[in-house]
Formats: sequence, structure tokens, C-alpha cells
Amino acid sequence: MAEIRMDTQPRTEFGKGAARRVRRSGWVPAVVYGHGTEPTHVSLPEHDLMLALKAANVLLELQIEGQPTLVLPKSVQRDPVRSTLEHVDLVIVKRGEKVVVDVPVTITGKVAADGLVELVSAALSVETEATHIPTEILVSVDDVPVGSSVRAGEVALPAGTTLAADPDSVVVMVTAPQAAEEAAEAVEGAAEGAAEGAEGAVPAEPAEA
Repeated sequence: MAEIRMDTQPRTEFGKGAARRVRRSGWVPAVVYGHGTEPTHVSLPEHDLMLALKAANVLLELQIEGQPTLVLPKSVQRDPVRSTLEHVDLVIVKRGEKVVVDVPVTITGKVAADGLVELVSAALSVETEATHIPTEILVSVDDVPVGSSVRAGEVALPAGTTLAADPDSVVVMVTAPQAAEEAAEAVEGAAEGAAEGAEGAVPAEPAEA
């Protein structure tokens, strides 16, 4: 995985008003922590950060007071309406150390005739070297019969990467169209039943004092 270099600005003012001023100027408030260091409050350029975060587990090399610092995004807060960046938590990593991350799953191969592929887990938790995090985990559905599944322990992982998830957890299922339709109808029916029950419910009388 490529490292993306990014400049930072120090933050000395805090609170909602200060954060709004940072965002209006085209920067995003962030905090950098980890490896026993005191949290460092900085701002990152919004446009560059938006582009960088399009890749899962992107590795950033921040210039903090002239010193390069490797970090991984830990938590990203976005505006629920505009999807703009509100705040980012970044954790410090060192070259050569192992980290546990969730890597997106990509389905490959040709599904069996009359089979439907259901992605149960969109990402797989793995342990890998901080500077060699895979961009995706490939899960093949070749030779997977209808009615079967691919479990985490059966997925071929990239070299240097080990499984951190439950090996028995299902990642992908191959189902028959009829079975998939019945499952969808069962879920829909359960939802309708719950809604009807809620409509017919009578609120409890408040207890007398």
C-alpha cells in the first residue's frame, strides 16, 4: 500500500466554534495518538484527506512540526447530511509492527448455475504489517455448490497476513433463487408483523403516585 504524505497545521483552539472555523478554512480537525505519546491536535487539508480516505486503511505520512509520523485512520466523523468530514482520529503506527484491520472483501469467480451470491461479511478482520496492508481480500466462488458457504478460515489470504476474525464466521453464501426469495419474504413478513403489533399495542397506564 502506498503512503500518502500530507501536511498538517497545529491546533491550539478547541470547541465547536474553533472546529467550525477550521472547517470553513478548508481544513479538518484531527487528533493523533498512540505508542504512549500524548495526543497531538492538528488540522489536515480537507480535499487531500477526502481523496486519501477513498482507500480503506490508507497509510498517511503526516508532517508534524517537521517530523514524519505514520498514521492509520481510526475513526472518521462525517456530516450526516452533506457527508463532509467533521473530525478524524488517527493512530500512530511503526514500520514493521503488526496491526489488526478490517479489509474489504471482493468476490471473484463464476457462481454455480442457478446460484445466487450473498456477501455476508463486507470486510474481514486480519493481522498484517502496518506498511503492507492489503487493499482487498479476494474470495472466490468457483466450485462452491449451491447451498454452501465460504467461511473466514477457508479464505486464501495474501502473504504476511493472518486471520484475526472467527474462522467459522461466514463470509459468502451461495443460495438457490427460491431459497433467497423465501428468506426475503420471511424477513419482510416478520417486519410487517412487528409493525402491526406495534400499532395494536396499548400503552401502559402510569402507576399512581
